[in-house]
Amino acid sequence: MLLEDGGRVLLLSALLWRLAAAGNPELPTAINITWSSINFKTILQWQPKPSGYFYTVEIHGQISDTKKKCILTTETECDVTDALRNVKETYTAHILSVTSSGMDNFEEPPFAVSEKFTPYSQTVLGKPEIQNYTQKDSKLNIVFQDPLTPYTFPNGSFQSIRDIFQHDLEYKLYYWKDQSSGKKDATTKSQKFEVSVESTKNYCFYIQGVIPSRRENRYGQESMVLCTSIGRNILDEYGAEVFIIIAVIAIAVITLVIVLSVILCKRKKAKAAREKEPLNGV
Repeated sequence: MLLEDGGRVLLLSALLWRLAAAGNPELPTAINITWSSINFKTILQWQPKPSGYFYTVEIHGQISDTKKKCILTTETECDVTDALRNVKETYTAHILSVTSSGMDNFEEPPFAVSEKFTPYSQTVLGKPEIQNYTQKDSKLNIVFQDPLTPYTFPNGSFQSIRDIFQHDLEYKLYYWKDQSSGKKDATTKSQKFEVSVESTKNYCFYIQGVIPSRRENRYGQESMVLCTSIGRNILDEYGAEVFIIIAVIAIAVITLVIVLSVILCKRKKAKAAREKEPLNGV
């Protein structure tokens, strides 16, 4: 009898162990997992919103240790920036679906795996900040600042994208005559541009970062468009069409005034003639 009971206990223990090893198949796993990264600030996003369970994110690198982020969260996004400090390493994210007590057990919870992500080759370059620009004679000079990253130096100052990409980073300037659509471009590895322009024309321009060595995501976000204002007159500001409209309106107003003046003059003469008629009769 004891031997039979012992066999049942062993069988039950083996069954429970198998169930634990299989995890919890009833919990849904994450879908539509995406990496969103600008200037190395990286957010992991996924679906669906959990109900009755939680998510925990694990970041797996090729050589670095596994890091856990956003433990037992009910959100569907997670800032994983500080887990990707080795920006040239390739990572995958495991998004675990767990119950509140599931993390204390030895069983492996169900999870979904993201696409591979390498920050150095996949983060998007943010907008450069234009600090100053001048147009003097036939030269347009522009000074701008590199976008900053969330990563810092030992002294606490933020690293720029130039500090990370170094000689891989270039900037492209696109410029054109104001009121024109024909663009020219120039390239620099520094933080300034000097290009030749027509001294009597105003110019508009914008800048964007470029990583020529990339196969994808080569071009970064465009800076705001700015325009010079050297010798800007009403035609430059509003265009010839507006000037023509104003001239037509002015001519119409003058014509109307002349016509009204002639009509009023005729009415006055007619009135004066009527007033004289009784006197002539007498």
